[in-house]
Amino acid sequence: MCRNPDISPQPNVVALCENGLRRYREALTTGPITGDIPDCLVELGLLRPSAEDPTLLGAVPPDIASNELRRPIERAVLVQQHTIAAIQEALTAAEDVYREEHRVSGTAVRLLRGTDVIRAALQQARDDCREELVTAKPGGARPSDTLAGVLADNLKLLARGVRQRTLYQHTVRTHGPTLAYIEKVTVAGAQIRTLNEVFDRLIIYDRRIAFIPDPLLDLDTTALAIEHPAIVAYLATVFDQAWQRAEPVSISQELSRPPLMTDETRRAVLRLMVEGHTDAAISKRLGISTRTVSTHIRKASESLNSRSRAQLAYLLAKSSLIEDPHP
Repeated sequence: MCRNPDISPQPNVVALCENGLRRYREALTTGPITGDIPDCLVELGLLRPSAEDPTLLGAVPPDIASNELRRPIERAVLVQQHTIAAIQEALTAAEDVYREEHRVSGTAVRLLRGTDVIRAALQQARDDCREELVTAKPGGARPSDTLAGVLADNLKLLARGVRQRTLYQHTVRTHGPTLAYIEKVTVAGAQIRTLNEVFDRLIIYDRRIAFIPDPLLDLDTTALAIEHPAIVAYLATVFDQAWQRAEPVSISQELSRPPLMTDETRRAVLRLMVEGHTDAAISKRLGISTRTVSTHIRKASESLNSRSRAQLAYLLAKSSLIEDPHP
């Protein structure tokens, strides 16, 4: 018969009051007592009726009272532990069938809805990770609370020998909290590189499971968990190719901040402008502010004596300012 295990509520433990301590001391000093007995002494088992006269209550050593109170709770905990083990054993066969069916049907892509569901799936993949974690994080500098939340987890992975590579955008090179995070994880063995443009958010554990946002839904509350080997291998290749083009980030005592990529960022801004993108679109793609975008465009316009954005795009297309000097 299949049934759900009954989980009993946790018992409420009463506190020992001052009057209870006083009466307990009296029972220890003068022997069994009677009269007004505080409930806490009875509930905690510190007083017990005498065998000769049930109206008299004698003192019980605290360790014996503690054992009497703990014994049923420990038995209940043991039962729950056995229940958990039984649940895991019962679902192991179902997990094997589930994974096999996904491999056979070719639908090893799951839609995760809700931040709690996404967080739980990431935690499970992180716990199972044994060899490698690669991550692409566009959007520029990371929020301080986000960095604090992932630092401990990533340091644990590094401590157990998991290799880590992370791609950021160049703008993190001016963000103090992100640089502080990078310094801590690189000391522990992680590798960090930056690009002007990072394709999209991507996390791959052991080249076995990948997580990407769903572009058709809310990017913050939905994600795709991908376990199809061919798709995961494709995403890993995309990451590796971007990694080869990226610039390493190193922080030393002599160089508290890594060198900026101003020229490369300016070329990217101007190239995207020539392609017809707005300042807001360029800002989002490069992880920089619209003010920074405008500054790069203004300096280029002044350099080429341009009178309009259209003329600037024409002059840039004819010049070598948007060409990569190190293709």
